[in-house]
Amino acid sequence: MEKTSTRNTRVERRVALGQMGALGASLALPSVCGAQAPWPNRPVTVVCPWGAGGGTDATARIVASVLEKNLKQPFNVVNRTGGSGVVGHSAIALAPPDGYTIGMITVEITMMHHQGLTQLDPSSYTPLALMNIDPPGVQVSSASPYKTIRALADAIKAAPPGKLKASGTGQGGIWHLALVGWLQAMGLSANHVAWVPSNGAAPAMQDLAAGGIDLVTCSVPEAKAMLDAGKALSLATMAAQRNPQFKDVPTLNETLGINYSVGAWRGMAAPKGLPRDIAERLTTELKRVYDSAEFQDFMRNRGFGTIWADQDGFARFMAEGDKAMGTAMQAAGLAKKA
Repeated sequence: MEKTSTRNTRVERRVALGQMGALGASLALPSVCGAQAPWPNRPVTVVCPWGAGGGTDATARIVASVLEKNLKQPFNVVNRTGGSGVVGHSAIALAPPDGYTIGMITVEITMMHHQGLTQLDPSSYTPLALMNIDPPGVQVSSASPYKTIRALADAIKAAPPGKLKASGTGQGGIWHLALVGWLQAMGLSANHVAWVPSNGAAPAMQDLAAGGIDLVTCSVPEAKAMLDAGKALSLATMAAQRNPQFKDVPTLNETLGINYSVGAWRGMAAPKGLPRDIAERLTTELKRVYDSAEFQDFMRNRGFGTIWADQDGFARFMAEGDKAMGTAMQAAGLAKKA
C-alpha cells in the first residue's frame, strides 16, 4: 500500500506541475498576442493638402520616398485638395493619432483660421519637423508683353483695379498675401490685381500658360516646369537675395527698390495626441531624410530652400508665424473681423 501511495503521489505531482505549466502558458498568451509590433508595421498615408505637381507635392513625395526606403514600409502620398487648403489640413488633423496618417502642413495653417475658413491652427497637430522654406517669385506667360518686372509693375499701376488677374494658391494663401504685400509696397490697394484662387501652383501655372491669368506669385521652383518648357518667364523674387539655382532672376529690391520679402514653408506633422515614442521615432527618421544626399540633391536641383527644426523648434516657429500672419492679414483686410 505504501508503494502504491507513493507512486500515486508522484503522478499527482507531475499532473499538478503540468497543469501549472499549462496555466502559465495560457496566462502568457494574452500579453504576447496583445503586444503591438513596432511602428511602422503597415503602410503609412502621407497627406498633401495641395495639388499634384506643385512644390508641396514634390517635397512630400521625396520625403515619403526616402522614408519608405529607410523603414521598409510603403509611404503613400495622397493629394487632398480643396477649400484653400482646409480639406487636406483637416484630413491630417482628424486622422487617428496612430502614426499611420501623417502629412505635410504648409504656411497656410497659420493663415486660414484668421480668415474664418477653419478652426484649425498650428496647435491642432503634433509637429514633427520643419524641412523647407521658399520665397515667392513673379511669373508671367512667355507670350506676355511684360518681359521685365519694371514693365509689369508699370502696367499694374496703369491698369484699373481688377483688370489684371493673378493666382498661385487659394484665397488668402501665402502667395496671395505675397501679392498683396507687393501691391501695398507700390502704394496700391490690396485688391488692385484680382486674385483667382487655385489648388496650388501647378494648376495656376497651367492657367497662366493658357492665357487665363496675367501673373502667378508662386515660388520659382514651383514654376520650374513651365519655365523649362519655355511657357513662362520669372521676372523677380520677393527675397532678400537671389536664389543660386535661379541666379538670373533678380529680387524686387534690385529692380524696383522695394525691400519686401516673404516666404512659404513646409513641414511634417501628425494628428494631435500622437504617442510620444512614435513622434520621436518619426522626427528621428525625418532628420535622416533631411540629412540624406537624396533629399538635399533633390531640393537643390529644383531650387527649393531647406531648413531644419525638430518638434519643439517647429512648434515655436509656427506659433511665431501664426502671430505675424494674423497681424499682416488684418492690415491687408484679409482677416475675418471679430
